Parts: sequence; C-alpha cells; structure tokens
Amino acid sequence: MNLMSTNRLHLFPKLNKWVIIFFALAFIVAGLRGYQLFQYVFAENVKHSGSITIPLEASYQDVLDSLESNEILINEKAFKWVAKKKKYPTTIKAGKYVFSKGMNTNQIVNMLRAGDQKPVSVIFNNLRFMDELAGSVSHDIEPDSLELLSYLTDSAVIQQYGFNQFSFHAMFIPNTYEFYWTTTPWQFVERMHSEYERFWNTDRLAKAKSLGLSPVEVSTIASIVQEETVKADEKPRVAGLYLNRIKRGMLLQADPTIKFALGDFSIKRVLTKYLSIDSPYNTYIHAGLPPGPINFPEISSIEAVLNAEDHNYLYMCASDEFNGYHNFAKTLRQHNQNAARYQAALNARKIWE
Repeated sequence: MNLMSTNRLHLFPKLNKWVIIFFALAFIVAGLRGYQLFQYVFAENVKHSGSITIPLEASYQDVLDSLESNEILINEKAFKWVAKKKKYPTTIKAGKYVFSKGMNTNQIVNMLRAGDQKPVSVIFNNLRFMDELAGSVSHDIEPDSLELLSYLTDSAVIQQYGFNQFSFHAMFIPNTYEFYWTTTPWQFVERMHSEYERFWNTDRLAKAKSLGLSPVEVSTIASIVQEETVKADEKPRVAGLYLNRIKRGMLLQADPTIKFALGDFSIKRVLTKYLSIDSPYNTYIHAGLPPGPINFPEISSIEAVLNAEDHNYLYMCASDEFNGYHNFAKTLRQHNQNAARYQAALNARKIWE
C-alpha cells in the first residue's frame, strides 16, 4: 500500500466523524427550534381571562399595547411571531375581544384576524331624555354620545320610522340587548325598531285597540305611570286612574309632566307657580295626553296600562307615610283630604321645593 492510499484511509474517517457531529448538532438545533415554534403556536398563551377593545382604525401597535396593558399574554414574542406569519398586522379588525384561560396563540390570532368579537350587553333603564340614552348606550358601543345623539335627533331618521320628535321615545323599550361593540348609530336604531315591532305583537296591539289607544299613546301613559310610582304592584291601579280620566275627558293633571316640561325631576313639590308653564307637556292646561312619553317606559309600565286595574278612582296623592305608595280617591273631596295630609307631612319634614 503506497503513501497516498494510507493517507486516504486516515482522512475519511475524520471527515465522517465531523460530518456526523455537524448533522447531529443541526438536527438537535432544528428540533429545538421546531419545538419552540410549536410552543409558539399551540402552547397556552393567556395569562388570565380578560378582554380588549380595538377601536376603528387602530394600528397593530395599538393592539399590542392593549394586550400588554390588560396583561392578557403570557408570551408576547410568540404572539408577534404567529401574528406575522398569519399577516395579522395588515388585517386589524375593530371590536371587543374576550380571551379565556387555555387559549393558545394560534386561537388568539385566528380570533383577531376573523374579527370574531363577542357581543356586549347594552342595558338602559331609568332614563328620561334622549341625551341620557345616547350617553348610556355610548359606554358599550363604538360611537360616542355626541355621534349617537346627533343621529337620534335627526328629523329625517325619526320620520323614517314613522315617529316625530315627541313620540320617538316610544320606540326605545328599556331592556338588556346584545350588540357588537362596532355597532353604528344606524344599526342601533334599526335594532331598536325591530325590537319595538317584535314587542307590539298581535296580542298587545289588540289590548291597545280595546282601550282606544295606539302603541305610542299606551307608552305615553305608561311613562306617566312609571314616574308616579316605584311600586310594581301599584302600577295597574295608577294606569286605571289615568284611563278613567281620559274616558271622562278630564285634564290628566299629572305632576311628572310638569317636571318633564321644566326639565327638572329633582323637584319634590310641584308648586302652583309651575303649573302655568307654556309647554305641550303641561297636562294642567292641555287636555288629553302629552305629545309623547316623558321617559323611556319599561315593559312593566306598558303592561300595567294594557292590563290596567278596573276601578272608579280619579285622584291620587302620595301617601303621607312616605312609603312609596299612594292614597286613591273617587271624589275631589276625598282627594283634598288626602292632599292636605300629605302637604302637612311635607311641611313637617321641611320639604318646600
């Protein structure tokens, strides 16, 4: 064997050894990287359950900042890697997104990319004026209160649904509704109209017709009933009283309508000086119903009118026991006696306004 053959025998074993080591290390590194990427994609990546709200025209950095400020992610680096691979930075979708423990990065990014937002509960009640409605609802959806109010007071919008500026209140029935955070003013009003149409079904329309009233008129009476009593079991009796006055062509003389006309429901005593206010809502000088509801009447108040108690009461006065109930009377003489006791009780408590 010559020298060249001998050298070859010594050289190739060394080369084979280093090649094996190189590929082994490369395999290990690739395996570790593969495992890391697998973890990036499929490992749990929600620190604790929570939510973020992504506004319209938000940037990718805005999303990252929101995730960080709300302490949603366990591994932000994993989120960024998966988001980049799925091209999420260029497909931001507004909405409210809810994250639950156990979600992995792939699920998080897929939800955000798809715009799979969770509906939010919108609750409104105990409201009287349209600006209050706009303010309440704007807490839960994207449009701010000014944008909502502008739409809610647009005469063209109001007429589109068959109402006027006075009766439009009747279309918004207090309840709990689910909306997406990205709901527009148009979508909100359209939904409220659908709910109004659904509420006024055949049965309720028939009851209103039997009373000689339209749905708006029922809601108008219901709004007065709602202001007059906080006691659910008393609402049908109060409703019956106002229906009796309407049938007899009497002035309603409802104190809450004066408060609405004044724009001040903090008034405890409706004094004589208030009764001459020049307003279509002044039921002390204008016969019949006011032009529309004086609040957003709740379902229980509307039902109280549709199922009003049958009695002969024509007058009511707050109880001098201040228990939230009223004393009812069939004659003016009885009413004056009740009113005198109540006025004396107010004076004793030094309630002058």
